[in-house]
Amino acid sequence: MSWLSDVFQKGGPFFIVNTFFLAIVIGLIVERAIYFLGRGHLNAKAFLEQLRKLLSANNVDRAKKLCDATTAPVARVAKAGLNRLHRGEAAVAQAMEETMTDTLPEVKTRIGALWSLANITTLVGLLGTITGLIRTFASLGDDPAAQREKLSKGISEAMYNTAFGLGIALICMVGHLLLSAAMKKVVSDLEAFSLRFENLLADGGSAAASRAPAAPTEDLES
Repeated sequence: MSWLSDVFQKGGPFFIVNTFFLAIVIGLIVERAIYFLGRGHLNAKAFLEQLRKLLSANNVDRAKKLCDATTAPVARVAKAGLNRLHRGEAAVAQAMEETMTDTLPEVKTRIGALWSLANITTLVGLLGTITGLIRTFASLGDDPAAQREKLSKGISEAMYNTAFGLGIALICMVGHLLLSAAMKKVVSDLEAFSLRFENLLADGGSAAASRAPAAPTEDLES
């Protein structure tokens, strides 16, 4: 690990600052990736088909239990509609729209920060480059032996900070690109699912609603 210690020593204080930002970037990307691959991921078409079969059999309670089995956004939207099924089509549409409004910020959260972090780390790297160049030019009046050593340290500090800042910015941009694509897919699936499920409840909801018990007040916020 001596090489790592040597890199930090040559990089200077701004190199350490960018290391802190790198840890934030990696943590943010990993957290969002886990969300989109985990609880944020659900095959909306297959889920809708399962709900269609249950509602066709007038089995509203099992449909609600199916929604409770996952915390995916589409399941929460479906549960909101099912809880208002006995109140009519307008109440179902309003409940699903409200739940979508509450769910979308969760899907989009922290992704935009990657673009800001890309700019910040680039600027921090640039500051490290400038300080390294200042050290380099400050050594020009010294004796040749000391001048060569200070030139080497100054140029190393400048190059390390430039490369590190640009490298982190590249990671931020690639992460932002991939996570934005995943976010847009989730939002698109959620909007399509909401429309199709609302139509499904409008077409077959009256028969199901006649057999569905009224939802308790506390369930309306689920």
